[in-house]
Amino acid sequence: MVNIVILGTGNLAKHLYSAFSKADNVDVVQIVGRNREELQQFSEKVHTSNDFNAILDADVYLIVVKDDAIAEVSNYLANKKAVVVHTSGATDLNAIKPENSGVFYPLQTFTKGKTVDFSSIPICIEAEEKESLETLRKLAGSISQNVHHIDSEQRKKLHLAAVFVNNFTNYLYGVGEELCSEEGLSFDLLKPLILETAEKVRTMSPKEAQTGPARRNDIKSMESHQELLNNEEHITLYKLLSQAIKQAHEEEL
Repeated sequence: MVNIVILGTGNLAKHLYSAFSKADNVDVVQIVGRNREELQQFSEKVHTSNDFNAILDADVYLIVVKDDAIAEVSNYLANKKAVVVHTSGATDLNAIKPENSGVFYPLQTFTKGKTVDFSSIPICIEAEEKESLETLRKLAGSISQNVHHIDSEQRKKLHLAAVFVNNFTNYLYGVGEELCSEEGLSFDLLKPLILETAEKVRTMSPKEAQTGPARRNDIKSMESHQELLNNEEHITLYKLLSQAIKQAHEEEL
């Protein structure tokens, strides 16, 4: 049995608590956070506290807070002998003050009220101590079948890649939704296209899957598209992305 304390009350903290609560070999002994209202949203079966000076003993301490608060929160765990980990994709291992430090990074997007299946989520772990790494491997394996030992430099680049494929892509979905709305069209019309695009990269590389006017160097279509755009930021994005796609495939044109 691995006893854990979760420090944080945000979206990821709630998702992790839900996943670990269903795991056979994990016991969440405490949730610690400053927001009393958020603490009340956790199950009555777990001990909660807003006092960081009253953290219970555990095998693993999961710091699930904003990146710029990781070091501050880890100070409260300076005297703990157990492994202390953060869940950030973009933060170094050494951001944690206790020596027995580690990383437990679930590579997924988490939104309030949206349930996720942890069993397929990649969990990237890191620790300097061999015993701590095995503890994290056991902890990650209790909720996911997709566990990877990845060092800080690899993880930061992976997080950057995730920003491109998730955050930036989702923003572009928003642009598409706005363009549809301008013509009284439902964004639902684009959803089969979105799903097919995502499905294709399961069996081929993104470069192989690329289509569209920039891929074909269809200048007339691209000029026509830009005339339809009223937002200068959207025009800039269209030109930048089209040029990048064209350059990536210029040998094939």
